[in-house]
Order: sequence, then C-alpha cells, then structure tokens
Amino acid sequence: MMWQDLVFMIGSSLSIVFLAPTLRDANANVPLGTSLPSMAIGFVYAATFFTLGMTFSAAGALAAGSMWTLIATFRSPARLFPADSPSLFVRNAKRVLGRRRSGRPVADLYSSDEQSTGH
Repeated sequence: MMWQDLVFMIGSSLSIVFLAPTLRDANANVPLGTSLPSMAIGFVYAATFFTLGMTFSAAGALAAGSMWTLIATFRSPARLFPADSPSLFVRNAKRVLGRRRSGRPVADLYSSDEQSTGH
C-alpha cells in the first residue's frame, strides 16, 4: 500500500465522521446546491482513485459520496424524493407508471383521476 492511499483514506474517513452529526440532526437543512456537487465529487474521486490502483482511497471516497447522498436525500429542504415516507414514494411511482402504461395522454399524467374523467 502506498502511504498516499492511506492518507486519502484517513481524510475521507474524517469527513464521514464530521458529516455524521448533520445526518443525525433531524433539523439540519443542507441545500442540494451543496450536497449534490459534494456527492458527485466523492463518486468521481472514487472512480479516479480506483483507476490509479488506490483501493483504500477509492473506498473512502465512495463512502464520503454515499454520505453526501444520504444528506441530500434526508436533510435537504428540497428533497430528491419524499424520503420521510418511502411507501408514499412507492405508491406515487406505481401510479405514474400505471398511467404511462395505460396509453393515456401525457397531459392526464398531471391531473387527478377526477379531473380527467369529468367527476
């Protein structure tokens, strides 16, 4: 193992330790403008480190990118999906997919059933 691999892994591990309180704090609000670029950088670094043969650094960067993904999912005021209610997200996804498969016009996807049927 190269010493640089160890240094980068320790740095990524420290960032995870420092980010953990944000993820635990239900009142934390981290804008997507902060979390999404940080998430992307973590994943790009992970791929870059992996191609350089720095597997420990890659694992650390992947973990940091994953931590930012969790923060974007659970601690952003404009959430990626309604993470507080996964069952609601699944129901909505099924409803939208069902409407798309039914052959109904696209405009009907954005109106309720009562409006589209005239009730």
